[in-house]
Amino acid sequence: MSVKTAPKGPDPFLRITAAISTLCGWIAAAMVVAAVFITCQMIFVRFVLNHSTIWQTEAVIYLVIAATLIGLPYVQRLKGHVNVDLVPIALRPRARRILYIVVLSVSALVIGVMAFHGYGFWHEAYERGWKSDTVWGVRLWIPYLSIPVGLGLMTLQIVADIWAVLRGHERPFGLGDDPLNTRTAGEL
Repeated sequence: MSVKTAPKGPDPFLRITAAISTLCGWIAAAMVVAAVFITCQMIFVRFVLNHSTIWQTEAVIYLVIAATLIGLPYVQRLKGHVNVDLVPIALRPRARRILYIVVLSVSALVIGVMAFHGYGFWHEAYERGWKSDTVWGVRLWIPYLSIPVGLGLMTLQIVADIWAVLRGHERPFGLGDDPLNTRTAGEL
């Protein structure tokens, strides 16, 4: 099974965006691994040493949420998000291209607005010195930073996907030109 990724090609914007999205994927994977190790450490401390845990649960929650947000651009780069392609398959190439550009433009707009408001939320937590109401008392701007970063980079990857289609580096929805006959036997 091969993984279809967004093309890099000679376009520097696509290459840089692909590199950033791949880096996000590695960072998200490291966060998940760290969350697993912290969970194992928490289990050992709690059930073997019979001590209480202070920071582990909160750290795992923040790491998993941040990994999800930071991993968004990488998943978009791999075309790994849920994709229902019944309508695009049935459309002619020109209509498919228009649908692709409209859908991804609206997606970029919505996620961009979420990133903008996420930045405001992060900035407020930073300026006001918000801390969690736990014994650990983590400064909340640290985990909240994943909101504008993850959503902002997801928006960037979507814009790169649109650009790749507009420049002819990629086909809309990764489908061929002839409707209803877009995949080869090897791709099924």
